[in-house]
Amino acid sequence: MSAATVESRAAMRARKRADRIRDAHANDLPRSMRPSAFVKTLTVIVLVVVLIYFIFPIYWAIVASTKTPSQMTGSNGLWFAVGLQDLPDAIATNYSKLLGWTRGQFWRWVANSFIYSGVSALVGTLLSIMAGYATAKFNFRGKNVAIGIVMACMLMPAALLTIPQYSIFRTLHLTNTMLSIIIPCCVSPFGFFLGRVYAQTSVPNELLEAARIDGAGEARIFFTIVLRILSPAMVTIFLFLFVATWNNFLLPLMMVSSDTLKPVTLGLYGMVSNATFTDRGALMMGALLGVLPVIVLFLGLQRYWQAGLAAGAVKG
Repeated sequence: MSAATVESRAAMRARKRADRIRDAHANDLPRSMRPSAFVKTLTVIVLVVVLIYFIFPIYWAIVASTKTPSQMTGSNGLWFAVGLQDLPDAIATNYSKLLGWTRGQFWRWVANSFIYSGVSALVGTLLSIMAGYATAKFNFRGKNVAIGIVMACMLMPAALLTIPQYSIFRTLHLTNTMLSIIIPCCVSPFGFFLGRVYAQTSVPNELLEAARIDGAGEARIFFTIVLRILSPAMVTIFLFLFVATWNNFLLPLMMVSSDTLKPVTLGLYGMVSNATFTDRGALMMGALLGVLPVIVLFLGLQRYWQAGLAAGAVKG
C-alpha cells in the first residue's frame, strides 16, 4: 500500500471525525445561554410528572378492564387482581360481557365513530384550508367582516349551538341520520383559524405569482401546489377535528336515537344508563377499546402532526 493511499485514508477518517464532532455540537448554545444543572434536573422531573399524569389513566384502564365488579373494589387498584397467566381468561370474560351488555352493537358503534370522525375531519380539513388560504392570499369585499364573524364563532361554546342545530335538522328531516352529525362537525372556526395562519406563514407569494405567470389557474395552484405545502398543517387540523368529533357527546345525544347509528361514546352511555348495569369491568373494557383507535392515529401521524405545529410558528 502506497504512502499516498495511507495519507488519503487518514485524511478521510479525520474529516469524518471532524464531521461527527461538528454535528454533535451543531445545536449547542453559547456558554452564557446554557441551562444550569438545576434547571436541567427540574425540567426532567417536570416532564416525568407530566408523562405519568397522561399515561396513568391509560394504565389504570388496562388494569380495571381485566377485573370483575367485586375485584374492582376488593383488590389493589394499581395492579391486576389475577395472576399474569390468568389475564387472557379475564380479558376474554370481560370482552364477552361487553358484547352481551351492548347486544353485539359495540363494534358497530366504533365503526360509526370512525365514519363520523373520518368524514367530518376530511371534509372539515379541506374546507378549513380552502377558507384559510382564500382569506390569507386574496383581497375581496367583506373579507375583514367575514374573518371577524368566524373569529367570534370561536368564542361561542358548541353546546350553545346544539339546540338551534337540532331545530334546523328536524325541519330538514335529517335527524336520526349520519348527516345530522357529520355536517355540523365539518364546520370548524378553529380549523379555519389554523388554516389561515399556516397559509400566511408557509405559502410564499412569490411562488403563487410564478405559477400564475406560467399560466396555472387558481384551482390548479391550490390543488397541486398549496395543498402539498400545507400537508403538515392539514394533518394537524385533521387530528383536531377527528378527536373533537370522536369525543362529541351532546350532538349525537340530541340528533340520534337509533342504536345502529350511535357512536361509541353515546353507546357506552346508554349501556351505563341501564338500571341493571353493574359490570364496571366491562365498561372499562369498552372505554379502553373505544380510545385505542385515537391513540393509534396520533402515534401514526405524530411526525406529520409535530411538523404541522411548527409550520405556523415560523415566518418565511
